[in-house]
Amino acid sequence: MTALVKGGRTNTLGFLLRLLGGIPFLFIGYRLYGVEEMGRFASAVVVVELFALICALGEKRGLAQRLTHGVEDDGERPANLVFDGILASLTVSTLVVTLLLIFPYPIFPNGMSGPYDILIIAAIPAFALTEILLAAQAYKFDIATTVRARAIVEPWTRSIAVAAFFFIPALNDGGVALAYLAAVYAALLTAAWPFLKSYGLPKGWRPRPRYLGGLMSRAFPLAGADVIERGTRLIDVFLLGLFTSETAVGIYYFAKEIASLPQKLKTSFEPVLSPVITKNLKTGNMAAIAQQVRQVGFWIIALQLGIALALAIPGQAIMGLGGPAIVGGTGALALLLIAEAVASMAVVSEGVLVYIAKKRNLAISTGVIVVQALLTVGLILLVEHFALDEGYMAAGAAMALLLALGLSSVIKAHMLKTLLKAPVGNLRLALVWATGAAVLVGQVVILLPEWVELAFGIPAILATYGYVIWKRGFGPEDKVLFKKSTALDIPANPPPAG
Repeated sequence: MTALVKGGRTNTLGFLLRLLGGIPFLFIGYRLYGVEEMGRFASAVVVVELFALICALGEKRGLAQRLTHGVEDDGERPANLVFDGILASLTVSTLVVTLLLIFPYPIFPNGMSGPYDILIIAAIPAFALTEILLAAQAYKFDIATTVRARAIVEPWTRSIAVAAFFFIPALNDGGVALAYLAAVYAALLTAAWPFLKSYGLPKGWRPRPRYLGGLMSRAFPLAGADVIERGTRLIDVFLLGLFTSETAVGIYYFAKEIASLPQKLKTSFEPVLSPVITKNLKTGNMAAIAQQVRQVGFWIIALQLGIALALAIPGQAIMGLGGPAIVGGTGALALLLIAEAVASMAVVSEGVLVYIAKKRNLAISTGVIVVQALLTVGLILLVEHFALDEGYMAAGAAMALLLALGLSSVIKAHMLKTLLKAPVGNLRLALVWATGAAVLVGQVVILLPEWVELAFGIPAILATYGYVIWKRGFGPEDKVLFKKSTALDIPANPPPAG
């Protein structure tokens, strides 16, 4: 639990840094390149990231299990085990990149803006390797590297590069794609340096084809879970690209990126949660796992809900940052923020289910994403039938995501509760009180000029929510998340969630 507190606190800071670095990319991209260009970029990125997760072979969570057994039980060198994963990932990445170069349509369903757009495919191996290196560092409870790579270097490189490329005439047409590519490789280098310092180079290592084949086959449930979990956040963008215009995709992508900020906070605990869970599974301590799920689940939804309210209430002013053309996506933004709050229980539950019920978890995730895809297409067609504008199309995709994530949370939480034979819920009555107080303040905030809404209204909503949740919701076992002490006095059995 001490590791969870320290890692979560570090990555919560990383979330704030990523927020500061990510918003300039959206503002600059939409203002300089336009809604349609950003829409084409969005359609490409969702496919690239899905293929990158496939190429990572589930090592984001599977590496912790391999290191736990390989190092502690078999005495293998940690660096050798990590390099096995790297080699397997590069092998799959080479195949995927080659196929996409031959058949690029899935990445660019609406065409390319310029000759440089195709280079975005080169982000796939770099993205996958970064996931593996960060998972290796997380096994040693080094979350600071994840913060530097994902929250500082990657978003700020992307934001600075997208502005720089716009003013280089030869690169102007592919500026957004090139900025993304530069950011991914900058994050890879940021992750590689501390990895080499802590693990070093492998010794006595050589490729083992049979072992690598087994690694790839065993990785299917974990990789599938990663891809499907991420796919629920990406398939809506992909389907909008297939069935609608670049403008609709551009509007939705802006709202999606703003709404993904709470989702990134939710994943703050994932890197450190995996090794903690695997160690408790090894000793069969299911009660401890249930306690960690309840504790972390409440931390996530408490922090996430406050941020969601602060972004949803002044949503029209936030969407206006991208220009008047995308203000119509305000409804989609509100629905997406609600969806991320609803999804918190599913994500925490899946962090355990991928180890104790891999196949069932994968089957549920597959069913949920199929439901989401059907709902997304159905709602898009319904909007087209009534001849409504692109903003309603974006809202339809957001509603489909909300319903699918809600279904996933209910099913996965119930399954985990049954398997652990202990409560795992993350809801407490204080969340209602804090939300009510924030909404009341928000009603005053939206009456103010837009710049005041953004500069002072958002902090006021956050402060109100934070004060109420701290006083009524956070007990001694929760407040340690915000203490800087190295030895944490955490009650052995914090009260179960409501």
